[in-house]
Amino acid sequence: MSDPTGVRDPLADPARAAAVGAARERIEPGMTIGLGSGRAVFALVDLLGAIVPAPLRPRAVVASSWTEARARAAGIELVTLDDDLTLDLAVDGADEVDPGLALLKGGGGALLREKLVLAAARHVVIVAEAPKLVDRLGTTRALPVEVVRFAWPTTRRRLLELLPTATLRTTPDDTPVVTDEGHHLLDCQLSDADLAGLAAAIKSTLGVVEHGLFPDQADEVLLGQPDGSVRVLSR
Repeated sequence: MSDPTGVRDPLADPARAAAVGAARERIEPGMTIGLGSGRAVFALVDLLGAIVPAPLRPRAVVASSWTEARARAAGIELVTLDDDLTLDLAVDGADEVDPGLALLKGGGGALLREKLVLAAARHVVIVAEAPKLVDRLGTTRALPVEVVRFAWPTTRRRLLELLPTATLRTTPDDTPVVTDEGHHLLDCQLSDADLAGLAAAIKSTLGVVEHGLFPDQADEVLLGQPDGSVRVLSR
């Protein structure tokens, strides 16, 4: 899967930097945390590596190969997610956030692992910039749906009974994107249907592995503002 960040310095955006700084304040020495994927998470990893002394850095479970590489470079100890591990905190980004703290995620292609990591955490913090707050999910971004590669066109056909569009995600050289778990991604336009019912219908569709709707995973959303302030949304 290609690098989803597209930037070398994810802290260059002042709004993102403000939200990441607020997330850093919620991480305490000795914690075991979950790290999702995307620019905000990469910025947090870089910050932890830069300002936190090695003995005080958290241990982490990571949700993507790109986050893993970044965390290793920052000197963060990595652990695996198993039945005996409950994460103190998980931090992730989002493509969109609605006023009820429902999320649309998966722009970077790590939505399946991200859901697994967030589900293992006592508290989930989402780091985003102010423009990602929307009245309704799907306003600015398509919904990623992760599907098995075998017979994916037939899965797409079934999804088109629920959604207006379902486009195979490809790389710049026009080959299909393959996720860390070896699946394809279909980017789908959201309809005006009830999102809870739609999420259940998508998940039950033959060939679908997971989708990018996260209706109730977030406990807290940190929205960075262009002036460097942070708006906090909580359940």
